Amino acid sequence: MKKFSDSNPAIPIVDDVKPDGSNWTIKEKLWLGLTPQEYKKQFFRNWVNWMMMGIFAIGIPILLQRYIFGLASVTHASNDYPWGLFLGFGLFGMVPLSASGFMLGTTVEIFGRKDFIPIERLALLNGLLGYFFAVLFLEVDLGMPWRLPYPMFVSLGPAAVLFLVAWHVATYLSVQIAELVPAFGEWAGWLQGKRWIKSIGLGLVISGIILSTLHQGALGALFTYAPGKVHPLWYSAEFQWIHFFCSSIFAGLSMVIVSSTLCKWTMKWRADARFLDNVDKLTLGLGKGCSYAMITYLIIKVIAIAHDQEWEYLLTGWGQYYLWELGVAVFIPMCMFAVGVKNHWVGIVRIAGLISVLGIIWNRLNTSMIAYNWELYAEIPHWKEIWITITIYSLYFLTYRFILYRLPILYEWKGEK
Repeated sequence: MKKFSDSNPAIPIVDDVKPDGSNWTIKEKLWLGLTPQEYKKQFFRNWVNWMMMGIFAIGIPILLQRYIFGLASVTHASNDYPWGLFLGFGLFGMVPLSASGFMLGTTVEIFGRKDFIPIERLALLNGLLGYFFAVLFLEVDLGMPWRLPYPMFVSLGPAAVLFLVAWHVATYLSVQIAELVPAFGEWAGWLQGKRWIKSIGLGLVISGIILSTLHQGALGALFTYAPGKVHPLWYSAEFQWIHFFCSSIFAGLSMVIVSSTLCKWTMKWRADARFLDNVDKLTLGLGKGCSYAMITYLIIKVIAIAHDQEWEYLLTGWGQYYLWELGVAVFIPMCMFAVGVKNHWVGIVRIAGLISVLGIIWNRLNTSMIAYNWELYAEIPHWKEIWITITIYSLYFLTYRFILYRLPILYEWKGEK
């Protein structure tokens, strides 16, 4: 796509008006200003698209097998291990990585840090798609989409954690869609919708803070349903909710570091100077927030061990594995964030962000799968379950890229601001 943009001054599209004075149509905007033949040419030129087609060629038939023959045909799920990769990675892993939406929304709109505006919409998009595909992973695990509204409207359980999670995820997803309406409104020429959303923007941000804070902790509270199954080092009845909430703060910020870095490296043709000139400085700011959140999380983890009197577990094999997780996924990136921010080493901060993202996924897999039923046998995911997970995440990637190519996320629309 970069080659086409270099040779054609009309693209990338950043305004409603063409160089000849006429207006772009929605169809032309969807085609990125290219003819169908040009679009097809650039599509097949990209090696990533070929890799995605290979993944889907195997993954879609396996996904159909899951719906035709049931969950047992593609997973090792059982009453002993009811939660596999669809929930361990797709739900428990993607939700904390999607906390970037409420974090950057709060930073810009509540605390007035307007310097973070160049990456605010990227964080909001990351949050929206993360939550949407977390629900999609949940649906693949449940297999009955018509049952999704049951805990909200039919089989009510106001005292149940699942009731809270269902309502909060659904309402927060709606809030995130509304927060990105201004970007869509600029691109589609729907300025009335953009202005109306802007008029209630502060309320949306406050709603996002309340909803996201509650359900991030509620995901941790789900494990209080199985107090005797999760290993004591990964489970604390009093602190489980705050472990999940506190870790989601640096997880969301780290995800913005990773996504903004990838955008800077691979989408310079789509980003403008406002984004490219500020992303390094903003990465340092995000790294500073990550370091504070990580030291808080580390202290709370130690307090939880002391409160529950679980020191003896640290001397076991599970304890060594637990310390390994804290060391690699929390302590090392925390130090890298601190050193990188102090010395303005953006590369170190970006590496720490990647480690942090992988570390939070590792923690959620440990809590929901590896350290689950730790006194029984170890469950290894079926290869088909792994491939379906990769397939859905690939769809997440393509959706993410599709929106970034078109909507004013990495660039500023040159029409009405």
